[in-house]
Amino acid sequence: MLRSSGQGQRRRPAAGGEDPRVTGLRTAVSRLRRALAAHPADFPDRAVAEDELAALAAMTAGGVPEIPRMRASLLLIAAAVGSVSALSGGLAEVRDAVELFGGPAR
Repeated sequence: MLRSSGQGQRRRPAAGGEDPRVTGLRTAVSRLRRALAAHPADFPDRAVAEDELAALAAMTAGGVPEIPRMRASLLLIAAAVGSVSALSGGLAEVRDAVELFGGPAR
């Protein structure tokens, strides 16, 4: 099945031989982790968000992440920080980076 936005298609590796989607996800996760660390307020699910961001960061270190696990992490992060408006931009960036990988294989 073809996807109109290019999702699900293989991308040409970047200059270092790494998939640019992985590089983009790594960058987005890093930015959100920094924003979360700098956010002064404590909220109930902050630890969940930090743990799942760490898991996503680890996935990007090992090459192309497992899509279902990556999406599960995204849902947990969104649930944990979704009501914190100061983090909405970083969350959207992570979501967009995850979407570049397409859906799970059928």
